[in-house]
Amino acid sequence: MPPAEDDLRDQSAERFLRLVQQKRRGRLKVYLGLAAGVGKTYRMLQEAHDLHHHGVDVVLAYVETHGRLGTVAQLRDLPLLTRKTLYYKGRALEEMDLAAVLQRRPQVVVVDELAHTNVPGSKNEKRWQDVEDIVRAGISVITAVNVQHLESLHDQVLKITGTDVTERVPDQVLKQADEVVNVDLTVDELRTRLEEGKIYDPQKVPAALRNFFQPQNLLQLRELALREVANQLGHQIDAGAAATVQPQRRNADRLLACVNTNAEAAKEIIRKTSRLADRLGGARWAVLYVQTPAESSDRIGLATQRHLINNLQLATELGGQILRVKGTDVVAEVLRVAAEQNVSLLICGVTSEKSWLDKLARRSVTAELVRRVAAGNRDVDIYLITY
Repeated sequence: MPPAEDDLRDQSAERFLRLVQQKRRGRLKVYLGLAAGVGKTYRMLQEAHDLHHHGVDVVLAYVETHGRLGTVAQLRDLPLLTRKTLYYKGRALEEMDLAAVLQRRPQVVVVDELAHTNVPGSKNEKRWQDVEDIVRAGISVITAVNVQHLESLHDQVLKITGTDVTERVPDQVLKQADEVVNVDLTVDELRTRLEEGKIYDPQKVPAALRNFFQPQNLLQLRELALREVANQLGHQIDAGAAATVQPQRRNADRLLACVNTNAEAAKEIIRKTSRLADRLGGARWAVLYVQTPAESSDRIGLATQRHLINNLQLATELGGQILRVKGTDVVAEVLRVAAEQNVSLLICGVTSEKSWLDKLARRSVTAELVRRVAAGNRDVDIYLITY
């Protein structure tokens, strides 16, 4: 006979409690969903009640109920920290009080809306940075985020939904989590909740059903969420297995993403390289930018320089290494760095305009790179990303 839902939740709370007690550094548990309304906040509050029942000092630092009656009811009997008020452009706005959390020092704190951007004037720009501060202070955190907010998935989500998600969380935050739990609903269940007014105000429902909450969109987002949790579990299993055998690198793959000052192409290459490295079992990867004389700082605009710096920073946030070299022959520099770094896979971009095969046949940098690799019988593969 399968265990009851209450028993499963009880076991989950006990397991997280054991994690909390193991290290001085706080533990991080993330509830991941495919979209708003699947029940992430409700599940977090249920766990908070379970931990409280076990005698754990758990507090709610920030919870967004969106006025959902079932979620509001779960706030009962749980300690709630007062939010701080910040004034921005003449408006009073509420934020989580990070200083109060650190001063209060509970064992576990619940922090909703991980991807949230803080009001200007806050200590950190993003809430995920607040969570990192809390975990470093030795306080464990239970938080929640939707899969569309993961940085490396931005381009995929944009193509699936047509929505440019501006609030994003670096994948490293999820990778550093001790537990990632998928909060899943079928597409029909989620759309029914939306139609019943359990997610958004009634006047917003028709537009939501026609746009973001289309069945095909939700099916693809659900697949992304399930895959993300499966990858996370796979990494944890691999890490546990590696701890029982002699130390050695589990995966010798090393990836090198080649980018230039084409800002949008560079973003897509970087994000897809991060995902590819993850699928290869956490392979090491780096981003290479070869600066030619034509792209010296006195010959390109400030906006171009800023986009380049932002993209290199994005690679760092996603776990990549940054390599910058100068040279007149871009292909020669790429091959030199690849040899020095023992790269097994080069990732390059090619425009999707017309036929990419036609583009590859022209005298582009990517085309020349492919020709030299093929002619030189080099022990390296090339992965082409269309943009």
